[in-house]
Amino acid sequence: MNSRRRNHYDVANRVRVSHPQDVHAEIERLLLAVHPDTDGKALATTFDTFGRLFTGALPGYVGCDTWYHDAQHSLDAALAAARLIDGHERGVVVAERLGARRALLGIVIALFHDAGYIRRDGDRAGNGAEYTLSHVRRSGEFLAAFLPRIGYAAEAQLAARIVHFTGYEMKLDDIDVREPKDRRLGFLIGSADLLAQTADRCYLEKCRDFLYPEFEICGLAGPARAGGPKPLYRNRRDLINGTPEFNRRLWEDRLDGYFGSVHRYFGTHFRGRYGAANPYIESIRNNLARVTRAIRERRPESLSRRPQVIGAAQLRNILGLKAKASRQPVQRGLAGTVRTT
Repeated sequence: MNSRRRNHYDVANRVRVSHPQDVHAEIERLLLAVHPDTDGKALATTFDTFGRLFTGALPGYVGCDTWYHDAQHSLDAALAAARLIDGHERGVVVAERLGARRALLGIVIALFHDAGYIRRDGDRAGNGAEYTLSHVRRSGEFLAAFLPRIGYAAEAQLAARIVHFTGYEMKLDDIDVREPKDRRLGFLIGSADLLAQTADRCYLEKCRDFLYPEFEICGLAGPARAGGPKPLYRNRRDLINGTPEFNRRLWEDRLDGYFGSVHRYFGTHFRGRYGAANPYIESIRNNLARVTRAIRERRPESLSRRPQVIGAAQLRNILGLKAKASRQPVQRGLAGTVRTT
């Protein structure tokens, strides 16, 4: 195996997180190992629907046209969630386990946690990034409509609430999830979302070149707009310079704060595997060291890795689907690049 991590591979350099079929196979393996009664048909339908949604082959949807919040990010987050769930189920007493049904529900929520960025037919937005400030609610709407298709009608509205643990549209205390195991599931999914993206090999370059344009589109970066949100960043340099402090707050407020350090279950999952105790933490430390050095040297151009967006067209190619004949997504601001999760 190539010892140097590749851009489209997970932190262990084993799974192509750009390829839904590879992530599906690994997640299914992990779930079946801890819960042999996992509903494989429901999982297969979930991944099939994900591919059709993000390529624009699902009726009523345009396909993925955002750059940072692309298909690879969602696949990476779902794989991280599966690993945390695996570590949790192996690391707690039987009475505290989530169980097969709740574990699979967590994978579905993680996979579709950014479905709200996908434009629907009839939406006036020219790019999915216009929904940055409302995408979690929209993701919840998608989940509530999808889950009955795989026999999870009873959990549909619950999932629409749990998905808010991945976002900032409401205060964490206001998320109406009362069952302790369901809240724990939300903490695992929220942690997976944060850790997958900040451990991405090209995290810093994606923030600068992909996330910044999304923020420009929704008004969270660049000049202030009348009636719009207060911009967080004036330019890409601002975003890069703020990355260490942003990550510090993530750990203090969420990962080691509200979410109760459930990331520790990565340790249980990875123990004795792949030659690393926790490759997510190692990768995050490397990213923070790189950005700190770039800031100190005032050389943002030293962040020179070259990520590729896995949007609708790229995913169609990966899945071997025919090119879509109509509606090319608007790609404003890509030459330039909120930090939301």
